[in-house]
Amino acid sequence: MSSEQLAVSSEQKRLNKDGVWRRQNFLLSDLYGEKIGFKGRFIVAFFSLVSWFSPLSAIAQTSLSELCQSPILSRLQRHQVISGETIESIAQQYNLIPQTLVGVNPSLEGGRVQVGQEILIPPFNGVKITVPNGATWQDLATAYGVRADVLFELNGCVENPTVVFIPGVNWQPGKRPSQDNYTGLRGYPLPAIAQVGLSYGWHVEPNTGESFFHGGMDILAEVGTPVLAADSGEVVYVGQEGSYGFLVIVDHRNGRQTRYGHLSRFETRMGRSVQVGEVLGYVGTTGQPDLLNPHLHFEVRFKSPVGWVAQDPSIHLSQ
Repeated sequence: MSSEQLAVSSEQKRLNKDGVWRRQNFLLSDLYGEKIGFKGRFIVAFFSLVSWFSPLSAIAQTSLSELCQSPILSRLQRHQVISGETIESIAQQYNLIPQTLVGVNPSLEGGRVQVGQEILIPPFNGVKITVPNGATWQDLATAYGVRADVLFELNGCVENPTVVFIPGVNWQPGKRPSQDNYTGLRGYPLPAIAQVGLSYGWHVEPNTGESFFHGGMDILAEVGTPVLAADSGEVVYVGQEGSYGFLVIVDHRNGRQTRYGHLSRFETRMGRSVQVGEVLGYVGTTGQPDLLNPHLHFEVRFKSPVGWVAQDPSIHLSQ
């Protein structure tokens, strides 16, 4: 799965339903309302932020474009590879991680550089993404956990961005990490493999035609079906969490986490060490499910520099 597919949703409410751990991310919506776009309110919010540092008279005489620098992606340095250099050594020269260079320079995906090759160098770690049609800065902020005003300014204050740079984001979407010899989750979150009613990724709302991003996998199951730990770990959350409904979160260490939403009741507690296959609760319809049919909302998340990021559960399940 590409970073474009991982990135954003064009509907803030959809992202809040199953895709975002809101307690760990600061959102501008907390200050300026649920939806922040460019039809008035975001511009007001942006100017209010700028006004903390600039006299009002100066703002009144300055256009919005003059308040922003050119986009980060138009200000990349160029590095010409010399003999003996590697992706890792070049990244180290600029205080970056190799994944950042690969993300900005697709020609490096093979892992090698050639003498004389020219490489684009961003000023800090991050990822370059293509923005889906209709997505707003607030959608990007929600998906990546980076404030909307920061993204807006770093990318040149463009109202309708198509390609943007997200600072601090360095994961590899759709790829399993190599640390600690991880090869995937050892179990399955239900007693038997079941049909997926709504997969991870982008979908189109049939009634409105709008695209939305689903941060997990909705696995169809009857109400009351036992929900099982997909791997061993520690239960770090048991409770009701917004549109997740009754939610259990299991931390598997090394930056991995699984989430089990819309449960009817719990069979575990905070702080409990669980083994793969242990019952955590039972399928229910609590919260705000995306499907009418009963199902388990299952997520796999990895800890990135900006918070817990959802990945496609199907690449982590061996079944």
